[in-house]
Order: sequence, then structure tokens, then C-alpha cells
Amino acid sequence: MNGLHGIIFANEERAGLKELVGPRCSASIPFGGRYRAVDFALSNMVNAGITDVGVVTHGQYQSLLDHLGTGKAWDLSRKRGGLRFLPPFNFDNSRALMPYRGNVEALAGIRSYLDTIRQEYVVLSDGDLVANLPINEIFEQHLATKADITVVMASDCFEIDDGTYFELDADNRVKEVLVHLAHPRGYRGLDTFIISTELLKQVVDDCTSRNEYSWRRSVLQARKDQLKIQAYVWRGYAAQIRSVQEYYDRSMQLLDPAVRADLFTPARPIIGKAVDKSSAYVAPSGKIANSLMNDGCLIAGTVENSILFSGVVVEEGAVVRGCILFRDAVVRKGAVVECVIGDKNVEIQENHRLMGYATHPIVVEKNRRV
Repeated sequence: MNGLHGIIFANEERAGLKELVGPRCSASIPFGGRYRAVDFALSNMVNAGITDVGVVTHGQYQSLLDHLGTGKAWDLSRKRGGLRFLPPFNFDNSRALMPYRGNVEALAGIRSYLDTIRQEYVVLSDGDLVANLPINEIFEQHLATKADITVVMASDCFEIDDGTYFELDADNRVKEVLVHLAHPRGYRGLDTFIISTELLKQVVDDCTSRNEYSWRRSVLQARKDQLKIQAYVWRGYAAQIRSVQEYYDRSMQLLDPAVRADLFTPARPIIGKAVDKSSAYVAPSGKIANSLMNDGCLIAGTVENSILFSGVVVEEGAVVRGCILFRDAVVRKGAVVECVIGDKNVEIQENHRLMGYATHPIVVEKNRRV
């Protein structure tokens, strides 16, 4: 779709993710057994025909750089346009390299990049949104309604960390923008927007001149009566990775075939970086029930209701229940782990027991032996 340019925000710091974001930004968190969170926003754009995508970064982005590389896996390695990383090369010297206070400030930091955009419209998306969105359909609605900004939101309304919620009028126009609610109501914002390139630059310049930095407060709330802000309500699966508990809950939902069918629809494939490993192997002693498993896994023990990334080893006599184990994690003989999120290269030693709860999963940091 030549009329759209993509910008992905991978600069947010999610304190609720705790140990999971120690070695990485939230957009680089592994999800679903073989993907990173950013794969979903990037695939949404590529599936809509977008060929130019900028990824706004700030800190802890080495993992993200290693994963995305030149963008070849998404056909974004191009001589002109393609995938561009946008580190904080332009910022307020008085604030040094402190985190951006909001997405408007992040956009102000890449203001010169905005001037290079060739397309007439821009789709903005958070890098830690896991959803399979029909961007071209959303864009068509944006044009048909002659909206200034189209906001993508979910029909469900459960509470998430630092969520934004919307109330609409009869014509699906935003009439209220609500934040920090004790009891969420309305529609849950998915932090995905379509806006014209010129209006985006005007909004960023105006907010910067007033030292305003928050997209939802300085743009959505402050300008809801001045601009035509239209809603696109998404009724499919959508996860916003903001806390350890939400990460665990939404990951476990993937064990439901209906949820997987909704997220991984063949019409809009989710593209991830290829894993160069042999097929998974289940030994004669291995038992697997209701689990997802990637290439390179070796299972000689019992795995139930779990998600295993590539290279995970579960030795004979070990039991894994309700767990999410990242790449190359090892569970030794006789060990029992339940409701655990194990980061890369984690090792659970022989005959050890590590027991969390579905309402309070345990996180084991990268490269730890327990």
C-alpha cells in the first residue's frame, strides 16, 4: 500500500515486565513459541503492502537489532526505504538519554526523519502489541470517514497497566479519552493510529513548542473536539505486553486452538525470523499434552500446557506444567517446574522443584541456574 508509511514504537519502558526486560526492550520479548512481540506490528504493516517502516528505539535495543537485522525476513531490505532504525539521535541535551516522556517526544526526537516520509499517511503502532490487524481495511475506513486520526481499539475492556480507554458516539467518533481509571470502561485502546503525514508533523511541532510530550493527553484528549478522531473496533485477539501477569495470561490463551486460528490467520501471515535448527524430537519416554513446541526441542520428560521456544531440553523424569521456556532453556532430570517463565539459557538443576501459580508466575532471569 504505497499511501502508508509505518512507524513502530519500541522505546517504551514497561516496569511491570520486571526481569523480562532486563536484557531487552518490551518489543523484543519472545512470544508464542517462535516470535518476538515486534513481529506482529511489523507483519501487520508488511501484509498491508507497506514498504517503508521506521522503528523508534531508545534503550536496551541490542536484542531488537539482532532480531530484525536488515529486515530481510519481512522483505524490507531495500536500497530505498525499507526498514530503518531510529535511535535517540536528536534529544534535549538537558535531559540527556533519559527515557522519552511520551510518544510525541519520541516523534520530536526523529523530527528530521518525518520530513523524509514519501507516503501521504502514517500508521503508528506500539512494538509490544500482539494482534493480527487488517491495516488495509483500517486505512480504507480512515479514508471513507475522512477522519483526521483513526484509533484502533478492542471491544473488550479489561484493565491493563497504563491503559487508554475510549467512549464513542453513535457514529463511532471518539467523545472521551480516559486514562488511569480505577474501573475501566468503554473500549480499550490498542495504541495503533492512522494519521496523515502533514497532520502528524503539525501536531508534533505544535506540541513540542508547548513542551507537551504525551500522545494520548496532548493529542487525543486535548484535541478530541478539534480533530475528527474516528474509532476502528477490533474484535479479535489482542494482547498488550505490559506486565508479567498479562504476558503469562495472554500467552496461555494461545493453547486454545480457536485463539491460535484467530491470531495466525493464513490471509495475513505473521512473519518471524527463521530458526536454523533441526526438527523437535520427542524421546520414547517423553510425554506432551496441549503444548506448543518449536524446532530444536528435545523432550524426554513430561510437558503439559506449556509453550517451548527453540532448543529447549526437558530431560527424562522432569515435569514441566503451565510454563513458558525461552530458547535453549534446560530442565534437568527429576526437576519439576510449574507456572514458570524461564528466559534464555536458563537451567533448572536435577531434582529441583520450582512452583509458581497461574495468578503469580515465577520469572527466572536469563542465563540463571536454579
